[in-house]
Amino acid sequence: MKTQTASAVRIINAPADLVYKLIADYRNTHPLILPKPYFLSLDVEEGGFGEGTIIRFQMRILGKTRSFQALITEPEPGCVLQETDLSTNISTTFTVLSLGYKNHAKVTIMTVLRGHGWIGRLLAKFMLQKIYAQELTLLAGLAEMVSQPMQASSENKTLSISSQ
Repeated sequence: MKTQTASAVRIINAPADLVYKLIADYRNTHPLILPKPYFLSLDVEEGGFGEGTIIRFQMRILGKTRSFQALITEPEPGCVLQETDLSTNISTTFTVLSLGYKNHAKVTIMTVLRGHGWIGRLLAKFMLQKIYAQELTLLAGLAEMVSQPMQASSENKTLSISSQ
């Protein structure tokens, strides 16, 4: 079966572990990174953080509203989080990598699309890439906002320790 891959990548100015936690927290922070014109709802049915969480959400794409139920797994805890739709078995993967700098993470969102003919896959690919780019922008804003007080706090501690 032929496939199309929809993906988006962004460098975020925040620690990779913080960025991963923001994505994995489906009760509190994950809803904040979903672009509202496309994601109509997100409900946690089980769990709420990472592995074993089950979510139900609605998306509007190309004028059609679709409902999904997904199981969250962590193939590589702290680095790779996967949402697998329970009816289609299609997975969306979030990969968060530290770039070796204390406060920089590379985040990739990727879905491999199957079925629906090549035109349908191609349209879905371009729409999802647009949505994922917006999602990464929202994630970057949230992560940078949350990490700023942490960075300032650690800088202040460093300054006070060195001044004694």
